[in-house]
Amino acid sequence: MKTIHTLLLILCMMVSGAVSAQQVGLDKGNKAPEITGKNHAGMPVKLSELQGKYVLIDFWASWCGPCRHENPTVVAAYEKYHNATFKNGVNGFEVFSVSLDNRDAAWKNAIAKDGLVWKYHVCDFGGWRSANAAKYQVNSIPTNFLINDKGVIIAKNLRGSALEAVLADLAK
Repeated sequence: MKTIHTLLLILCMMVSGAVSAQQVGLDKGNKAPEITGKNHAGMPVKLSELQGKYVLIDFWASWCGPCRHENPTVVAAYEKYHNATFKNGVNGFEVFSVSLDNRDAAWKNAIAKDGLVWKYHVCDFGGWRSANAAKYQVNSIPTNFLINDKGVIIAKNLRGSALEAVLADLAK
């Protein structure tokens, strides 16, 4: 009975605005949808494991020329900010790569060749039918979302120097 009373109290507070639930969605200010999958070593990983850090959710594929062209920029940002302390006290920056590949060997070879050294890679080998890409309404790649330490989307489609500029601003 006490649990029901507590839930009703929380619900009333939410309706009155005293407590707000973060809306899951794809717009800035929304909580980013969860992503789950197996990494390139076959181990399960989840986006929510990275809460407490800034995270770039990066949709790409080994067969995508623009993605491969963008990878050095992402690697440079990772190397510079991975262990950074940001001005709001957040420690660290991670990359969570979501591949739209169809073939395991091509995916793993591209990770190695491009030096994508972070451990958060997922691929369901669905190509354009990838469940995670559908969840994020990805219809072109490269596509990315930058989320804060609470998992809230703060920027989208940061390419080239734009990613560095945003991270540099957060680190000042």
